[in-house]
Amino acid sequence: MRLLLKVTALLEAATGLGLVAIPSVVVRLLLGAPLDSSAATMLGRVAGVALLALAVACWLARDDTYSPAARGLVAAMFLYNVAVAALLVFAGVGLGLRGIALWPAVILHAAMAVWCVPCLLFAPKIT
Repeated sequence: MRLLLKVTALLEAATGLGLVAIPSVVVRLLLGAPLDSSAATMLGRVAGVALLALAVACWLARDDTYSPAARGLVAAMFLYNVAVAALLVFAGVGLGLRGIALWPAVILHAAMAVWCVPCLLFAPKIT
């Protein structure tokens, strides 16, 4: 679980920083479409801050992997990764959006979701 938390922290921090600083570029890489309004750009930045918050939570929990809170964080990461993978697949297949990073992002989120499963099932439970 420790490595999962560290890898998640680094990946989500990088993506979050990208969305805060240059949301249009990140969205174009993922979806192949521009952010067409200042409201969409602001929403991209809000999403970036949310990813930074997830990164901080994962980084701070990396040495506390036996706590119920860390297990809760991994469960939330599982839900996040499954939902993001599904949304990106819908963007590509259902909406026809195709950025260069779309399918690598789908694969990465699916792999991260799969990685969460053994961490949840086999991690020692402290009550």
